[in-house]
Order: sequence, then structure tokens, then C-alpha cells
Amino acid sequence: MLNLVLFGPPGAGKGTQAEKLKENYGLVHISTGDVFRALDPESELGKLAKSYSDKGNLVPDDVTIQILEQEVLKHPDAKGVIYDGFPRTTPQAEALDKFLEAKDSEVTLMLSLVVSEDELKTRLLERAKTSGRKDDADPNIIQNRIDTYKKSTAPVASYYKSQGKLREINGVGTISEITQRLFDAIKTN
Repeated sequence: MLNLVLFGPPGAGKGTQAEKLKENYGLVHISTGDVFRALDPESELGKLAKSYSDKGNLVPDDVTIQILEQEVLKHPDAKGVIYDGFPRTTPQAEALDKFLEAKDSEVTLMLSLVVSEDELKTRLLERAKTSGRKDDADPNIIQNRIDTYKKSTAPVASYYKSQGKLREINGVGTISEITQRLFDAIKTN
């Protein structure tokens, strides 16, 4: 089973690249951001998740883990999963390892897209014009999302690096160039 953690700051291209990986390897793509946005906004879980994400903050670990596990269990026959936007904290990474271990599996690789902060801001502002996502249009929320990533999420790379599973990928270039870099990292694993 090929389990990939697609990692990087907001605007790094995780969603775009996840679609390419999904097509090429026949994997299930689980984006925590998409899952949170699809929650019933009137449900308690939906209101709770929205109260955090609307401000650019991370949804608490216990809520995120519960939602992610429910999503994975919807795909019992999957060849593997692309985890996009998860794990975002070391406790989430540890919980993912325990969850996969119980399914007799493990994370294969963490593919980390590396992109400069200026490029991220440009990409997010551009995405706001077509996505309708208000969090991509507000420079203050963008900065908070990037700062939150640096403080809370970036350390997760060290967790997977210590397991020999981290592959840093240059996230700048054409979509196809970046896709090829990801494919190459998976092939050489």
C-alpha cells in the first residue's frame, strides 16, 4: 500500500499535485481542508472546525484525527492514500502512524513541497480570484496561515525525517516539472 503525506505550506501546490499522484498511482486523495469545508456547517463538528479555519488557525488534533479516520475508513479497498494537509502536528503524525499500524500499514513517504514565502503569497492571492476562498484573499489571514505552518506544522517534517521518509521537493516550476520530481522521488524510494 502506497501511503503518501503530501506536505508543504498553504499555496505550495499540494492539491494540484495530489490530483496528478492520484491519477498516476490510483490512490485515494484525502485533503483535510476539503473535508473540513464539506462538513455540514450546521453540525457541531462543522461549526467547531469552521471557527478555527476561518481565522487561519489549525483545527485541534483530536477533532482532525477523528475526521481523518472516518474518511480513510470510507475507502477499505484503496491501493493507498495521499494525505494532503495532514498531519499538521507531531501528535497527528503519531496518531496517523498508530492508525495505519492497526491496519497493518504505514506512511511510505512524506513528499514536502518547498516554496518561498513570497511565492506562496502570490499564489494564494491568485487562487483567491478563481476559488472563491475568502481565506486566500486576505493578506493578514494568509500571513497567519504561513506563520501557523512554520510554528506548528513544519516541525512534522523532522518526525518523518527521523524515520528516513522525508523527501523535499522543489515546488517551483511548471506543474509538470514538479509532478515529475514527485514521481522520481517515489520511484527512488
